[in-house]
Amino acid sequence: MDYVIMIGQLILSLSILIVLHEMGHFFPARWFGTRVEKFYLFFDPYFSLFKFKRGDTEYGIGWLPLGGYVKIAGMIDESMDREQMKQPPQPWEFRSKKAWQRLVIMLGGVTVNFILGFFLWGMVLFTWGEQYLPAANATYGIHVDSLGMKMGLQAGDKVLAIAGKPFDKFNDGIIKQEIIFNNANTMTIERNGVKQDLKIDENFIHELTSYGNKDARLFLPRMPFKISEVSDDSPAKKAGLQKEDLIISVDGQPAQFYDQFLDLTRNKGSQTIQLGIQRNNENMLVPITLTEEAKVGAYRHSIAEFFDVAQEDYSFFPAMAEGTRKGWAFLGNQIKAFGQMFRGKIKASESLGGFGSIGKMFGDTWEWERFWKMTAILSLILAFMNLLPIPALDGGHVMFLLYEVVSGRKPSDKFMEYATIIGFVLVLGLVVWANGMDVVRWWRG
Repeated sequence: MDYVIMIGQLILSLSILIVLHEMGHFFPARWFGTRVEKFYLFFDPYFSLFKFKRGDTEYGIGWLPLGGYVKIAGMIDESMDREQMKQPPQPWEFRSKKAWQRLVIMLGGVTVNFILGFFLWGMVLFTWGEQYLPAANATYGIHVDSLGMKMGLQAGDKVLAIAGKPFDKFNDGIIKQEIIFNNANTMTIERNGVKQDLKIDENFIHELTSYGNKDARLFLPRMPFKISEVSDDSPAKKAGLQKEDLIISVDGQPAQFYDQFLDLTRNKGSQTIQLGIQRNNENMLVPITLTEEAKVGAYRHSIAEFFDVAQEDYSFFPAMAEGTRKGWAFLGNQIKAFGQMFRGKIKASESLGGFGSIGKMFGDTWEWERFWKMTAILSLILAFMNLLPIPALDGGHVMFLLYEVVSGRKPSDKFMEYATIIGFVLVLGLVVWANGMDVVRWWRG
């Protein structure tokens, strides 16, 4: 069921993006009197799942979910309709239109995706706002994960700045972005009341961008282990632990914080330990036998239980402005990521993925806030990738049209045909390679 939800979100999101992208080509083509012969969601080699015809256009759904297309009369595209191109140009064909009109038609898809991405990001902010923990409110410092330890961080450190930029919102993703995209090499922290700069090895980018660390955290807010819920038929339930119990020690050793509890129980799977708890301001010892994985079967309270969490709400126009700003920042990071790949700091084989990787980003539960934010992100990625100057993509057509506008010479149909074939092979190869990497990762476990 988890995979069904994940796949369902991915298909719905891509369907929305593909249909709107193709509409970005369809409507300008019709406005300029260009005939659109097909409008398809997904590809339809040999047969389609559903189709009907209205006017000159056949609308349908294909069976191969690798994208979608509009077949514009008189245009060399992935349909490779050579017979049509052998005929004399007709007034309703793409090739008969002025260069600037063809340019508008080709830019329509990416324009829609850019606008859609910014709009959806803004609507997420308008609908749900933005909740965050002010870094100053994380009074206990940080709970460091193994990846953060490799950087040199320690439990209880307080992060103050990254490369001189104040760390105002408690989010380790900000630290990752500054290191990966902006080559940040120092982090200012406070350790045991002393402010100091922590040097970040430039090779740490490889650690952060490796596929195995894709979901890894650097750190979390350090918090006590106060129980919010006890699982049924768990060691905690059998031992009589209750909601609101505060764990304070393990086998006589202080465990004021959750990370200390984890450190003290990590190698004690299936063992019986003496758990010190505080209940109604009274301390007591409770014997409890851990699971094989050294778990007790109790959930801890959320961040909001211990710290004041800020909620930033937006009216419509400020939400649109902030959504656009965040969208541009995201696109800027994608461009920087390509630069890091060319410089060898990021391995493409580690950071790129196919439909499986994208599906996992939606999560195995349906949350509309996450769904629409992911759709906004994918819309911007689709626009950016389609704008790359690769034949068979919109950017390739735009590149040749700009050449025509500047030089006054139109590339021959035969040249466009060969260029489109080469571009299509390159794109198909990239899709196969990215999805193949997902299969390899799945196989390796």
